[in-house]
Parts: sequence; C-alpha cells; structure tokens
Amino acid sequence: MPVSTLATPRGTFRIAVDGPGDAPVLVLSNSLGTTLEMWDAQAARFARTHRVLRYDTRGHGGSVVSPGPYTFDQLGGDVLALLDALGIERASFCGISMGGFTGLWLGVHAPERLNHLVVANSAAKIGTADGWTARAALVREKGAAGMAELAASSPGRWFTDAFAAAQPEVVQRAQGWIAGIAPEGYAACCEALAQADLRGAIAGITVPTLLIAGSADPVTTVADAQAMQAAIPGAQLAQVPASHLSNLEAPEAFDAALARFLAAA
Repeated sequence: MPVSTLATPRGTFRIAVDGPGDAPVLVLSNSLGTTLEMWDAQAARFARTHRVLRYDTRGHGGSVVSPGPYTFDQLGGDVLALLDALGIERASFCGISMGGFTGLWLGVHAPERLNHLVVANSAAKIGTADGWTARAALVREKGAAGMAELAASSPGRWFTDAFAAAQPEVVQRAQGWIAGIAPEGYAACCEALAQADLRGAIAGITVPTLLIAGSADPVTTVADAQAMQAAIPGAQLAQVPASHLSNLEAPEAFDAALARFLAAA
C-alpha cells in the first residue's frame, strides 16, 4: 500500500500499511528525527507474514504538528487512535529509541492491545531532562538551521564510524529525514523525552517483551537494555552489532531477532 494519511480524532497521521489484510498486525514506530521510511527494509521483510503498519510520530514527517510540549500519554494515545481508526483490536509493536519508549508506555498502560512488545535501542529513561530541554530550546530558536545542525551531527550518535564510512548513502538518507522535520515537532518530542521516566513502572509489564540493544550504541546502551530486562518479567534481550539506529546498521541481525521473537512468543 502506498503512503497515505489517516484522520483520527487526535489529528491526521501519515501512515503506510503493507502485507495481507488478514495477517497479524505489526506496528513499527520511528525514532526521534526520522520518518516511517526508516523501516522500509523491515516492512518489506515482515509484510510476508504480517500486516505491517508504519506511521510518522506526531511532529514528524507528514503527521500532525501540534504545538508542544508533547507527552508520552499523547504519543502512546496516538498509537491507540491509529489502531482504533483501522479497526485493529490487538497488534505486535516494535519501536526504536523514542518509538521504543512509546512501546514501553503501551506495555504499561494498554497491555490489552498488544500481542508482543519489542523495544529497540531505548531505555526506561533516555538522557537527561536538562539535555532534552536545551535541545528543544535550541531548535525553537534556530528553526530550520537548527535542524540542519542536528542533521550534520547525527551520524556520530546514530551509526558507528565504520558503517558511516562504508554506507554513506544510508547516512545521507537519515540526515535528510532529520533535516526535514518541523522544528516545533522535533522540539515538542524532545520535551516529551525530558519528562519521560518509566523506571518505576515497567516491572508491571506483562506483555511478552524483547529488548534489542546495539553493542556500540552510545545513546541507549546495552546496560540500559539489561536494566530493563531485569525489571520486566520474562523479558528477552538480543544484542546486534550496531550503534543507535540498529535496524539500519544491522538489518539482518535485527530482522532475525525480531522474526524469532514474533514466531516463538
């Protein structure tokens, strides 16, 4: 299915749906500063076995850019609104970084809507409130120029040096995503991350959970994933040879871990 827009009571979202209409649903949620295109390879792979729903998070790509600050009650509620609008009662959910935190929120607050939960390159608290607030203020002050600055610096956070040197076209495509994000949408999501802390709540997650960590991720580390695994009953952990955007840097390992979990859990 080509990319389209879907109106919900919470706003209009840019989405893509691939795969058979009667297959189990897999939702893919993007990281901060990217769009649903970050999941192109996974959508092609998993559309053979699932109905794959991708969407641009609020403030990103072609989705609604409402005034900030945002909260994860809002971002998680957006996922539920998309499921409702599409008539989907339950789905498996895989999110990376900010999208992974959205998954944790769903696991805590809406477990009845989830079959499986996959949290990649994320943590129950990501970064510091001061750091996120400062980034939001910078982007609001500088606008598009601020987004261009973030695009220039993002490869060092997102990819290993070796991958960036070997796959410059992937890096440039990712830089294009962040450069095109609306400054207000990006800043508002930074503010959501500034206040987000589920460390005291994830022990209550009962949905089968897989945590994926990049062995070279400097943003959300293997130790962050191990802390979540210790807190979430029965959670599994898979490490892949990548930095922060592991589905782009190590797609074969990422897809293999995801496929095993969806088939077995």
